[in-house]
Amino acid sequence: MSLFSRKRVPFRGTPKSDIPEGLWVKCDSCHQTVYRSDIEDNLQVCPACGHHYRIGAWKRLEITADAGSFVERHNTLNTADPLHFTVNEEDYGARVARAQSQSNLDEALLSGFVTLEGHNIVLGIMDPDFIMGSMGSVVGEKFCRMVDDAIDARQPLVVFTASGGARMQEGILALMQMAKTADAVRKLNEARIPYITVLTDPTTGGVLASFASLGDIVIAEPGAYIGFAGKRLIQGALNVRLPEGFQSAEYQMENGFLDAIVKRQDMRAFLGRLVRYLSPSNSHAGQCHDQT
Repeated sequence: MSLFSRKRVPFRGTPKSDIPEGLWVKCDSCHQTVYRSDIEDNLQVCPACGHHYRIGAWKRLEITADAGSFVERHNTLNTADPLHFTVNEEDYGARVARAQSQSNLDEALLSGFVTLEGHNIVLGIMDPDFIMGSMGSVVGEKFCRMVDDAIDARQPLVVFTASGGARMQEGILALMQMAKTADAVRKLNEARIPYITVLTDPTTGGVLASFASLGDIVIAEPGAYIGFAGKRLIQGALNVRLPEGFQSAEYQMENGFLDAIVKRQDMRAFLGRLVRYLSPSNSHAGQCHDQT
């Protein structure tokens, strides 16, 4: 089967957010009471203070890609249980099944071909509802296959990250994905394929220490928590008082770690401009996605 003969996959997820149920919502940031519908109409962003609530991968896809353009890839990889890991009498396989039910995803990373404002790209989106977006063997393998897709198709790769780090249930096999995905980024660089990462809340641990921070352009949403180790862990280990806003997107921007902080309402247009600037020949949307 040729690379571009995959069937288009219809939207099959339920948009996820961490906004509590009810007509009224008390914002987690400004503590003002606002209509839940106003937050939803504002792309899950508080209209009073701009606090960005977390959203799931399917909702992110809906607000980012051109409608109907998504062609899902690599959704048949199965998560193994090499360590026979069990917590509170729930084994790893059951935990994965529960995460699949909660997120309507096969794994913590959704991947495929899309068009973005008319430009062909390969898109990856991590979902915090899937075991906190943790990276195990399947996530690492899916990322590497996305890289191969981007190289083969000569299309930019855009990845939205949201992760608590490496997946503890897979031990060293999860940690190995850091080196594996970093090496995949090297292949992208050698092939001169643009790579853009968008760090959303939270992006931490092994994901930050590997492919999330290696983009040619690294963007973040406002207020996103971005760091390798947690603030309390650092304070306890070093016995120091950390500055206000430590590991926020704004702090990382101030210290040169990010190239831009972009509001969710502006993200689609911002990414569209970047793709156009970085790959000006990529302007004939859909020509590579003819279906059989």
